Amino acid sequence: MIGGSFAGKSSTGNIILGQNAFNVNDKDDRRTTHSEISHSVVEGRRLTVVDSPGWFCFNTLQETSEMDKLEIENSVNLCPPGPHAVLLVIPLAINIDESYLRVVQQHMSLFREEIWKHTLVLFTYGDWLGVKTVEERIESDEGLQWIVNKCENRYHVLNNKDHSDKTQVKELLEKIEEMWAGNEDPYYEVELDRAAELETKRETGDKMARRLKKINERKSRVMKELIGGERHPVTDIRIVLVGQKCSGKSVAGNMILFNENFRMTSERAWVKKVAQHAD
Repeated sequence: MIGGSFAGKSSTGNIILGQNAFNVNDKDDRRTTHSEISHSVVEGRRLTVVDSPGWFCFNTLQETSEMDKLEIENSVNLCPPGPHAVLLVIPLAINIDESYLRVVQQHMSLFREEIWKHTLVLFTYGDWLGVKTVEERIESDEGLQWIVNKCENRYHVLNNKDHSDKTQVKELLEKIEEMWAGNEDPYYEVELDRAAELETKRETGDKMARRLKKINERKSRVMKELIGGERHPVTDIRIVLVGQKCSGKSVAGNMILFNENFRMTSERAWVKKVAQHAD
């Protein structure tokens, strides 16, 4: 599974596997940072599902961190000799404008061109369709038309709110089997040399990340010790965050408040949070 951040990949993986394999924490909006793998038997099939970090919706490939790019590219290497299907996860709540389409194209270029022969578009949050059909949604959006055509008209809709509907998973698996039966190569083959190179880079990156985490923790402790015993007047400041969907408003709010008050939700609602900070 690949796609943008907060597209519902982890939740989708859990629905497909019929178990809570991937962490989905509704209390915060922390995103998947490493590719993860899980297994289950579903509809008489042994399934292996890989969840990968998402790119921020409107970040170009250049703006995506090197570690995220590495993890996304490495996701296909976790199920050698290669995945039978790549699910390009796209939430139906997002309009696929030129910017979003360009971001999808750029991040898919992390893989070889033949990745598209093994890719199926998985539309998440199907409840957002309302009375519309998915075909009407595709016809109304040129960006979606391009993506669906690139995947040779292979797509499926998943309602992430209805975990009890086993039919939607069964139909998805049938579409995947139909796809690989029609391909000359039944799976997207992993390049072993490239996989080894990526694994080495991952190990180096993990070591650096752990080191930076320790440094930041030490800085935080020092700052708390410096200001812990002093009194600071509290100033009332009210802020409203506005912007495009998936632009990072919730993340920005959490950074401003120094906590995880805001969470990603598919509901159309405004949320108010209050916090006190000393000057």
